[in-house]
Amino acid sequence: MQHIEAGDVAWVLLCTVLVLLMTIPGLALFYAGMVRKKNMLAIMMQSFSLCAAMTVVWMIAGYSLAFTNGNAWIGDFSRLFLNGLADGWDQAFVLGAGTDNAQPTTIPESVFLMFQMAFAIITPAVVTGSCADRMKFSAMLLFFTLWSLLIYAPLAHWVWSATGWLATMGVADFAGGTVVEINCGVTGLVCALVLGKRLGYGTENMAPYNLTYAVIGACLLWVGWIGFNAGGALGANGRAGMAVLATQIAAAGATLSWTFAEWFLRGKPSVLGAISGAVAGLVAITPAAGFVLPGPALAIGLVAGAVCFWTATTMKSRLGYDDSLDAFGVHGIGGIIGTLATGWFAFGPLTATKDAPAGVTIGGLHQLGVQSVAVVATIAFCGIGSWILLKIVDATIGLRVTREEEREGLDIVLHGEQVF
Repeated sequence: MQHIEAGDVAWVLLCTVLVLLMTIPGLALFYAGMVRKKNMLAIMMQSFSLCAAMTVVWMIAGYSLAFTNGNAWIGDFSRLFLNGLADGWDQAFVLGAGTDNAQPTTIPESVFLMFQMAFAIITPAVVTGSCADRMKFSAMLLFFTLWSLLIYAPLAHWVWSATGWLATMGVADFAGGTVVEINCGVTGLVCALVLGKRLGYGTENMAPYNLTYAVIGACLLWVGWIGFNAGGALGANGRAGMAVLATQIAAAGATLSWTFAEWFLRGKPSVLGAISGAVAGLVAITPAAGFVLPGPALAIGLVAGAVCFWTATTMKSRLGYDDSLDAFGVHGIGGIIGTLATGWFAFGPLTATKDAPAGVTIGGLHQLGVQSVAVVATIAFCGIGSWILLKIVDATIGLRVTREEEREGLDIVLHGEQVF
């Protein structure tokens, strides 16, 4: 019988705090520094309010739909309002208890669900970067409430619950290449397409107002991502240590590859490019962090930095969509790169457990095929589902502010405040 280990509890709680730090203030500052002055408070308000709203949604139903046994597609209602949490609150949690794929842990359920709650918070917050400067605050709250329950929770169940169909197929997604990164990237692209371009896009100067804020935010994201990835080990162990190392190496590699690609092609290495490259590397290593060794981690980072530079600049320009802060170009594409790379580079012994000492995820053509199925399923599900939800919200309360309101700026129009 598993027992609670104090060191594992402390580690996962620390990682939870680091993931929360990524949203508030990390992502809030990162995005605030990249929009125009008249929309800074609005984008920060979105991150802050989503932290509160998704916490309540997760407590009421999100956690139950994502991590109870249910069936292959979605969990059940046994943990609505965290019902039953008082039973065994001080005992080691077993994910999928009573099933063939039960996964015992050495932490209580309250710690597990709080760690996962932090993921449910930051994922929709990332999406707001694609629809920055033009979405109603009310529409944003309604859309992401529905999206969290109907898109995020089922996808988390597919990949991370003991009974999810992708989990039983053997998908390797350590910290959210599908559930978080591809999901928020594709959802962001759909939001950008449904909302349409910002007024003046392509003709007016939309340069970031304050890159200092963006750099501070990026630094918080980099440090917080250590917890984001390494917390997936659910304990203070060797796998967590390797995840920390892989995360740091991939972020560094992507920073350099984006920087040098931009330097070579555009003549100057920009600050915005460097911080975007770091995020690209962190995104790409997310599904692989607990599965790969340092060499492949560097390769993943180098590829992600260069490819995401191209998708966030050249590809976006050629296709003409307005992914305001590049949620798709960085998170969506980076997530796809990392998820597929995990299938090829996964190192079997890293995935070994007491129940499967020989390892369960070995890189190769078979695992690459499983990863490919997960990528396609994620793109299709969150893409189509998000489009439907956006259309429903648009038909009921409307998605976008008026042209006059957009010209004036969301800070003063939506919140009655502004930065001087």
